[in-house]
Amino acid sequence: MKFVNEMRLEFISCSSNESFARVSVSAFVSQLDPTIAELSDIKTAVSEAVTNCIVHAYNQDFGIIYISVKIFENGHIVIKIRDKGCGISNVGQAMQPLFTTGGEERSGLGFAVMKSFMDDVKVTSKPNKGTMVTLEKNIIRRTIKARN
Repeated sequence: MKFVNEMRLEFISCSSNESFARVSVSAFVSQLDPTIAELSDIKTAVSEAVTNCIVHAYNQDFGIIYISVKIFENGHIVIKIRDKGCGISNVGQAMQPLFTTGGEERSGLGFAVMKSFMDDVKVTSKPNKGTMVTLEKNIIRRTIKARN
């Protein structure tokens, strides 16, 4: 599958940048002319993934969050959100609904929300190295031609 467009972002893991990430990704994906519901799904999943980086990755400190988005010829979108923080020791456990290491104020539903809105969600992580969340979605009404 050949990608036709790509963008990359990096920003500090402060909470005010969560909305920046959500809006930037949705603006980039808008070139596929998604429905409002599809765009809302993508924005919500990106918001959850970025919030996880902000809350969990850097242990009350700031670090860098990296986002890349690729759009493929067939309308397939791959969004990768990565940090170089503390990592997740047990990804399977972390992906269970209601599991959280964030205290009472956290619901533990971030990964469940991402899974419900995207076609595929993958999480890879290594303790003390960081975490990468890969979100995939198909926007099938419109495809775009490969770049020259």
